[in-house]
Amino acid sequence: MEEERIVSGETQREEEKWAELSLRPQRLSQYIGQQTVKDNLTVFIEAAKMREECLDHVLLYGPPGLGKTTLAMIISNEMNVNLRTTAGPAIERPGDLAAILTALEPGDVLFIDEIHRLNRAVEEVLYPAMEDFCLDIVIGKGPSARSVRLDLPPFTLVGATTRAGMLSAPLRDRFGVVSRLEFYTQEDLTEIVSRTADVMEVNIDKKASQEIARRSRGTPRIANRLLRRVRDFAQVRGNGEVTFQLASEALVLLQVDKEGLDHIDHKLLIGLIEKFRGGPVGLDTIAATIGEESHTIEDVYEPYLLQIGFLQRTPRGRMVTNRVYNHFNLEVPDY
Repeated sequence: MEEERIVSGETQREEEKWAELSLRPQRLSQYIGQQTVKDNLTVFIEAAKMREECLDHVLLYGPPGLGKTTLAMIISNEMNVNLRTTAGPAIERPGDLAAILTALEPGDVLFIDEIHRLNRAVEEVLYPAMEDFCLDIVIGKGPSARSVRLDLPPFTLVGATTRAGMLSAPLRDRFGVVSRLEFYTQEDLTEIVSRTADVMEVNIDKKASQEIARRSRGTPRIANRLLRRVRDFAQVRGNGEVTFQLASEALVLLQVDKEGLDHIDHKLLIGLIEKFRGGPVGLDTIAATIGEESHTIEDVYEPYLLQIGFLQRTPRGRMVTNRVYNHFNLEVPDY
């Protein structure tokens, strides 16, 4: 029972996961976007299969919602092996990790989400497991303590993180494949929205797909979430078909503007303008001003605002750009 809390595999309840899994592509050929990452993984997977070896350990990093978990599932499918999933915060003790590793079958893929949140003692156990497929366990205490080495089956570790910089150098260097996932283009997101609509059996026109994609902050997870909510409006206030007009009206009610900014983004940007004359201002001060956690701002909101050029990071703090004033139809100040 304890292990099921830490790691999930074939024992996870499929009825709880069905809706989410049905939207996920199962093969690299079905995966939309991230072309460079996809092309490289195709080569690495094919080479490993030709040598009849495990794929080298893979680190996937980038903002949340870009498909790191989906890629881990695809890697296991392409290698025709089982996938075992867990998360960094769930592995509290070295013994937890030892229990997971010794339960793996040869060739299995072990996916650790939020791998940057592993504590240092757990990391120390992971090093020999990644390099030599073995565990060094200390039995006993004091002068009578002795070290025992346990052999592990060959496996592939897939780590996912939104903060690659928080990984220790020894752990990061043990990954043979390191891939960064970028924000998606509007064209890729439009294709993802159309595919999701087909899976959900929702009638949607092309302009509506493009509008949802445009307001999805370059993130498939957000695109799929917005599509679900727009579908609700189509069923209750329309005839079930998602048209451009209905999608636009629904997105306004959802407080998502034409740049994909929601009410928290508005609160953050307007707060910087009204209270701090556009900055520069420190992250903790911004967090206190709008009532959000600083790490939430840094991980969830800030990457997209930086990507579209609405926010700047400077040595003195965060600053809004002139694009923000134009977006809100405000006069650019002449300080």
